[in-house]
Amino acid sequence: MRTVRQLLDAKPAEIVSIGPDAPVIEALRRMAEREIGALLVMEGPALVGIVSERDYARKVVLQGRASKDTPVREIMTAQVRTVAPTDTVEHCMQLVTDRRIRHLPVLDGGRVVGVLSIGDLVKAVIEEQQQTLDQLQRYIAS
Repeated sequence: MRTVRQLLDAKPAEIVSIGPDAPVIEALRRMAEREIGALLVMEGPALVGIVSERDYARKVVLQGRASKDTPVREIMTAQVRTVAPTDTVEHCMQLVTDRRIRHLPVLDGGRVVGVLSIGDLVKAVIEEQQQTLDQLQRYIAS
């Protein structure tokens, strides 16, 4: 099974984040520009939360708040589940399934080094299954 480090090595190294005091509208703009569903919320180098489209829908839209006047801090998820570069894809899939989350920040020695989405994990599982199928077909044909 592949590791988180291997998945991160295949992705662009950029980490897209926002500060906790930024207005929610800015977080939405940044997500739209990057075509992503979540942003890390950072104070300097420290991860303090994550904000997603789901947070926006549930904590701004449904509560009748204004995106311009609401700071990210008020809608972000502060208890962020993280993984390490040495964790396996299998472990990450278990986390996103059990916790019903879609994004996993990756920390190495307390420092953010990347983010994995459920899409990254599903792609990795499919690739691994395809490799296994290819190997079995070669074995059967030989």
